Amino acid sequence: MLSREQLKAVRKIQIRTSHLVTDLFAGQYHSVFKGRGMEFAEVRLYQPGDEVRTIDWNVTARTSVPYVKRFAEERELTVMLLVDASASTFFGSVRQTKSALAAELGAVFAYSAITNNDKVGLVIFSDRIEMALPPRKGTHHVLRVIREVLSCAPQGRGTDIAAALEHLGRVTTRRCVVFLVSDFLDPNCQRALRVAGRRHDLIAVVLDDPREAELPDVGLVELEEAETGARYVVDTGDARVRTAFAKQAAMGRAARDRVLRAADVDAVTIRTDRSYTDALMRFFRAREKRR
Repeated sequence: MLSREQLKAVRKIQIRTSHLVTDLFAGQYHSVFKGRGMEFAEVRLYQPGDEVRTIDWNVTARTSVPYVKRFAEERELTVMLLVDASASTFFGSVRQTKSALAAELGAVFAYSAITNNDKVGLVIFSDRIEMALPPRKGTHHVLRVIREVLSCAPQGRGTDIAAALEHLGRVTTRRCVVFLVSDFLDPNCQRALRVAGRRHDLIAVVLDDPREAELPDVGLVELEEAETGARYVVDTGDARVRTAFAKQAAMGRAARDRVLRAADVDAVTIRTDRSYTDALMRFFRAREKRR
């Protein structure tokens, strides 16, 4: 049961993202995600003029009557949203938390998909699978996707991207477009990303918050690691402490980027203090040029 505030948030996201999709993203999405060519549709009796190479020799041998294979353009896609709900995503220092941003991005991807008659499924994960929705079409289904992401009260605190991708492999039988929305605080996901990227069109949507890159000068503060619960007292008035924090954070981001490159998956970084519109448009245009 959603609270009144959550219902308002769902409605706000619906209005904002549906306009964005109509005005900006639907065409870009259609251009970038076109399916993978032709797929088998059926067999039918051979007719004069049919190409010999289209004959289905197995069916012809079983029936002693010549049959040919027919193919149709594979356009309808299945889009899977894998959304990280670990404790670190419930942080945001400027405009919104990473979890709220994830809900809005999920809405953009989902509305873009249904506008192009594609199906949308959802997997919310932390260090376990929190919940999952099978792929379906329709506005009502997209609204449920937004509600589930916004209202998720995760049981786990950590991040296990490999487990989420293994779950995806078990519940999908066909190639999908997969948007993996996470802050990627999981250094052990490279192999799982590479395996999933070979089977699916996998896009890593990386969530960043500026406060995770540098500390402000506000004196003594107690910090807590969201996913482990470990607490530290830090003197942010000491410039050496702030410099060391910024250096460590930069090394963490560089390591994350190396993992994504090594896994050979496309990635787009979205910050909680900036509009995601420009970042997504640049990403879509870059992919379209590569096609």
